[in-house]
Amino acid sequence: MGTVRSGIGISLSLLIIISSLRISEGEPLSLRNFVRDTISSKPIVIFSKSYCPYSRRAKVVFQEMNRVPYVIELDQRGDGVDIQDALQQMVGRRTVPQVFINGRHIGGSDDTYEAYENGDLAKLLENVPE
Repeated sequence: MGTVRSGIGISLSLLIIISSLRISEGEPLSLRNFVRDTISSKPIVIFSKSYCPYSRRAKVVFQEMNRVPYVIELDQRGDGVDIQDALQQMVGRRTVPQVFINGRHIGGSDDTYEAYENGDLAKLLENVPE
């Protein structure tokens, strides 16, 4: 009986460890994979919050260029805060928006707008299908 109980205890402990598996500084593995998979599978990605004026500004830039980005509204997801944490670990910023083109991190609202104004954004989008 003691062997069965200790075996159950060990199994339960392993289950708890496996279910809480995390990558650097507490980010869930699955959310980091979600972010990586999203930015590698979509040509234009914006991690945004629907009420954020900076996010709105970045989305308008792409609208002006007749481009439709894949937008993830973090405030409308139950795991939005955790995705923001994963973004911070991956790109060093937790703020929104965070913009990616062809898997490359462009930056936030100011970075996106500056690239739009100086023509760099148009150059980056040359290889992105419409």
